[in-house]
Amino acid sequence: MATCYRNIASLVSPAEAVGELTVVTDAAMVVENGQISWLGKDIDRPSCETEVDLTGQTVIPGFVDSHSHLVFGGERSEEFANRMTGKKYEAGGINSTVTATRKATADELRKTTAKLVQELYASGITTFEIKSGYGLDVETEKLSLEIAAEFTDEVTFLGAHVVPKDSDPDEYTDLVAGKMLESITAKWVDVFCDKGAFSVTQARKVLTAGIAAGLKPRMHANQLSNIGAIALAVELDCASVDHCTFLDDADIELLKNSNTVATLLPGAEFSTRSPYPQGGELMNKGVVVALATDCNPGSSFTTSMPFCIAVAVRDMGFSVDQAVWAATKGGAMALRGDQGVLEVGAWADFVVLDAPNHIHLAYRPGVAIISQSFLQGRKVYERR
Repeated sequence: MATCYRNIASLVSPAEAVGELTVVTDAAMVVENGQISWLGKDIDRPSCETEVDLTGQTVIPGFVDSHSHLVFGGERSEEFANRMTGKKYEAGGINSTVTATRKATADELRKTTAKLVQELYASGITTFEIKSGYGLDVETEKLSLEIAAEFTDEVTFLGAHVVPKDSDPDEYTDLVAGKMLESITAKWVDVFCDKGAFSVTQARKVLTAGIAAGLKPRMHANQLSNIGAIALAVELDCASVDHCTFLDDADIELLKNSNTVATLLPGAEFSTRSPYPQGGELMNKGVVVALATDCNPGSSFTTSMPFCIAVAVRDMGFSVDQAVWAATKGGAMALRGDQGVLEVGAWADFVVLDAPNHIHLAYRPGVAIISQSFLQGRKVYERR
């Protein structure tokens, strides 16, 4: 059965050019069997069995969140409060979540993940990745990935998140690249290559082992310092390198001429009082950029892509169009997928904004303008 969404004030989709959008006003879109079968001007719409009137509202692609950590135990609100009064953020804080995650039952972890997934839908995110990384032992990493796979196909093994407390870094790296990797099932392999986490040499060992096991590589890098991780990411053809707070001109040139997406995480800078990378400048220089929530209990406990867009526009040099492009098509490219666009033949993953245009995503920060979210034509969220 075909459903026509009509009287759309603005129908917005990313263009091929990085950072540019196409906008059709007074538009309509037809969804049939979970896919978009027609879109264009409302006056030209075909007849449908069902019509949905969206007068005054905007339709955009569902956001693609290519970086999240949703499987964890506990919370770290006191750590956040301490940072807001001047305590410096360090990667080692992850170990407190590791302790809580190991203590949690599978049902407790599953319940937390399910709640956060519903929050993603409410913020307009229809495709999302979930990482492990709060187990840091074979049993808990395996369980975390099994739970993640209940919610998404984009599952990432992040055994190399940090070195567990009182562990030898090289011995732990060997465990991740050996027994731990052999015990898990995932699509992606990731490593946090940065000061206080894993060295370039250690990261190479984990990623090459993951690639040999059939996993696809991605990286956390350059959040706290620049230790040469971007060159490794490009060399190994990582789908994305995430954080990218500290880049030099050579890094930018490498990214520009690669297939690796620079994924920026505004929530992390917001929550750690760290410098904001200038994503708009990166896009202007030809780097493909994605925006993601980095939802995690320590350094970015948000599931709101509109919030990330607003911060990107306010503090990271993005235009609104660039930020929306990065949160849709950019995120899809970071997962090497084809989501994040509205076009004939694409899955009907889309969001209805209670606003006349997409600018309101940044113009009205903190306001719940997401009215409905659809995944393959099926409504997964409706604002009450």
